[in-house]
Amino acid sequence: MKLTLRVWRQQNADTPGAMATYQVADVSQDMSFLEMLDVLNEELILKGEEPVAFDHDCREGICGACSLVINGDAHGPERTTTCQLHMRSFQDGDTIDIEPWRAAAFPVIKDLVVDRSAFDRVIQAGGYITAPTGSAPEAHATPVPKADADYAFEHAECIGCGACVAACPNGAAMLFTSAKVNHLNVLPQGSPERETRVLDMVSQMDAEGFGGCTLTGECATACPKGIPLFSITAMNKEWLRASRKVKR
Repeated sequence: MKLTLRVWRQQNADTPGAMATYQVADVSQDMSFLEMLDVLNEELILKGEEPVAFDHDCREGICGACSLVINGDAHGPERTTTCQLHMRSFQDGDTIDIEPWRAAAFPVIKDLVVDRSAFDRVIQAGGYITAPTGSAPEAHATPVPKADADYAFEHAECIGCGACVAACPNGAAMLFTSAKVNHLNVLPQGSPERETRVLDMVSQMDAEGFGGCTLTGECATACPKGIPLFSITAMNKEWLRASRKVKR
């Protein structure tokens, strides 16, 4: 395939950016989207030009590092991660716009790379269990009802990619935060810090400058791991319960 790529180029956070147009040829339909960008960068390097900076790591849809808005959609036209999006989703002669996540809390570092450390600080506010547990306990030492285990696992699938923020018209991080809260709060190990966890994590989320949630639902539509929209309402209930119970 021959493709026209319109790629966001920005030298650093302090300089304005703009779309740059490139032509790539001999793109196989079996390539992943990131492999196609590798081909573009190899061509740019051979021409003595600076390659396009973009985030990637595992390239297996697990780490959440890949983070591109492709033709206006977070992660592109398929409900998957950018690294698992293949070029067979496009047609010969297509023009593809490639941009970074667009959110006030995710400032651009360079080109397509954004700073998602705001997510790290939300996790640091309470997305963990503080009790020292030593080595991994025997699997059946703490019985967990299957419904609770399934619920926790469903939310634990969140990979923190930030597609929910990029897709949200308000730049909200409610789906991400709710996934982390609900994952731990439903398990026995997370119960002792159930109230402080949701209060602290929501407070940090607000402090990071994410937008307010209006339950538009674009976050759940864009989520490559299928975190459900009801996760947000479940967290809201947790927050109301905790705010009435915890005196600060």
